[in-house]
Order: sequence, then C-alpha cells, then structure tokens
Amino acid sequence: MPLYRIAQDRLAPIDTTTFAAAKIRERDDLQRLLRKQIEVILPDSMVLAEEFGNWEESRRSIDLLVLDRDANLVVVELKRTEDGGHMELQALRYAAMISAMTFQQAVDAHSQFLLKLGIKEDPQARILEFLGWEQPDEDAFGQDVRIVLASSNFSKELTTAVLWLNERGIDFCCVRMVPYGHNDQVLLDVQQVIPLPEAEEYQIRVREKATQERVARHGQGDRAQRNLRFWSRLLEKANAVLPLHQNISRSKDNWISATSHGIHFNYVTAHGNGRVELFLARPEQAENKAIFDELHAKRTDIEAAFGDTLDWQRLDDGVGSRVAFDITSGSVKDETTWDELHDAMVDAMKRLEAALSSHITAYRSGGKPADIQSAS
Repeated sequence: MPLYRIAQDRLAPIDTTTFAAAKIRERDDLQRLLRKQIEVILPDSMVLAEEFGNWEESRRSIDLLVLDRDANLVVVELKRTEDGGHMELQALRYAAMISAMTFQQAVDAHSQFLLKLGIKEDPQARILEFLGWEQPDEDAFGQDVRIVLASSNFSKELTTAVLWLNERGIDFCCVRMVPYGHNDQVLLDVQQVIPLPEAEEYQIRVREKATQERVARHGQGDRAQRNLRFWSRLLEKANAVLPLHQNISRSKDNWISATSHGIHFNYVTAHGNGRVELFLARPEQAENKAIFDELHAKRTDIEAAFGDTLDWQRLDDGVGSRVAFDITSGSVKDETTWDELHDAMVDAMKRLEAALSSHITAYRSGGKPADIQSAS
C-alpha cells in the first residue's frame, strides 16, 4: 500500500524509491542503524553480535545475531534488494550452525561485539540483565532459533517457502522495509508481513503442534505450552478487572505486552517469578530517557500511589528504559501455585497502571516530552 500526504484538496501519494537509488548501503547503513535500534524490526531483543561467523569452513556470516526475551537466538538477515534473493536459504544454514550455541559461547560473541564498538562493559552481565536472570542457565538458553528476514520486498518463491517452513514449526518472520523519497528525505515504512497480524493466532497453533511433535521425538520440556496455558489463565483473571490487555493474545514467550506509541505495559516471567513493568521502547533513545527522567522525578508520588517500592532501570546504554515490580509469590514452574501468582501479578499491574496513568496519558496518545518537542 502506498503512503499518502494529506494536502488541502487531495491525498497526494509519496513516491517509493529504492535503497540503491537513495544510496543506502546494506551493511554500512541498514545494518549499522538496525544494530543500534534492533527493536524497529524485532521488539524486546538485544544484539549479541554483528557479522557473526564463528564456524569452520565457511566464509559467510550472520548480519546480526540477536537474543530475544525468552533466551532464544535470532538470526537476522538483511537485504536491500527488491525480492530478498535467497536469504531464507542462507538464514536456514545459519540457524542450523548456531543451534548448539551455549550461553558461554554467546557471552564470548557478545564480548567481541562490545570490543569492536569500544563499549567497556561486562558482556555476561549485559545478557543476564536483559534476560532477567541472576545467573547463567544453560538448560533454558537457546532452546530454539528464530529467523527474521528484512528486505524492501520479497519474491513469491521466498514467501511461499517461508510460509511452508512456518507451518512445520520453523519460526520465520519477514519484515518489509519500503523506502520513500520525500522532500530530500528518505522515509522508511517498516511492516511485518509474515506472519500477518490477523494470522498470528493460527501461527501459534501451528507452532504449538510442531513443538509438541519435537517434544515427543526428543523428550524436551514443554515450556512453550506451559507459557500458553500460563498466559491464557492470567488473561482470564486480568481481563475481568482491567481492560489494559483485553486485546492481547496468549503467548508462547515469557512475556505479553499492551502497547501504545512505544509505551509498553508488560507481564513478564523470569526464573519462575513474575514481573510487571512499564517499558519505554520508542525508536529514539532520547525520547525514552526523557520520559523516564520525567517519571523518576515524580518517584515519591508514583511509589506512594503504587503502594510499594519500584525498580527504576534507566538502562543508559540501551534504547529503552524500564519501571518494574517483581512478584515472588507462586512460581511459573509450579502450576499448583499459578492462582496465587496470577492474583499477585494482576493486582500489581492494576496498581502500576493507576500510579502511572496520569503521568503518561499524553505519551500513550503519541505525545513527546517537552524538551524533545522544543528540540524538534
């Protein structure tokens, strides 16, 4: 679908362009920018490595090796072509190559990535903080490998292959990035095209079936099915008392989110415990930090309204910021305690939204912090 500019007497289309015509390069431009803002194509994730190719007898490398909130590895392949080429086949090879990656190998890869960027931080501490883990858990790390393909468009042959692979339990996602030329600027329309939003529940059912078959063959755990049951029961309770997540589907991941203009209210599980959080995840780091600083200045009033101490995480080196509250009553790993844990999480989310609501109303409608507005 084209983009239009609203003029006084008509809707004026904005012309598409190509990355080549706009002199935007694959590695030096697209990859460099997405390395800093991977959430543009893959929310709630962190980049572990760039141009990763730590294997023998191969001169090829993964554009971006990413970690998601559920400790799954994600292969991100980028193309600036009009059809995506054969990137799905290339990504499949990479996914197979990293499928046996251990937590320590991920730390080593991230260490090299930080060294290349001149970032002097502990790579293991960064990964643990992102996952919400207190210590490494090899059994929970890298249980699955996801694939994200990002291109200006995709051929019919590629999308047919991806849909077929998705039906067989391979987690593929296609993100279309269409460049537009407007007033000497290049605008980028970013949309997930596979799976389509309206087909997401179907894809979950398909992957759930595929996961069940893998469990039967390999004797692996049923963490994905457990998460689906856990979130289904939590949403039943939450939707009875709070409209915030009424349009959200259950998930096989360890989080579900209600999002509006980059303002996320998340339910999260980590190490068996629960967490509720406000996560600021707009594309611009400066906006997230400005909103966080504004809220933090009102910390006393917000925590008084919430009724407890909150965990304020500015996350200076990341794009996003977080305000969180951990729940330790009950355990995700013990289904007999889920009622207790669900009640505590729903109560905490209700109090968190109430405490923050008046302070973030404008932001949930798309508003920007005053200093950002004045700067622009």
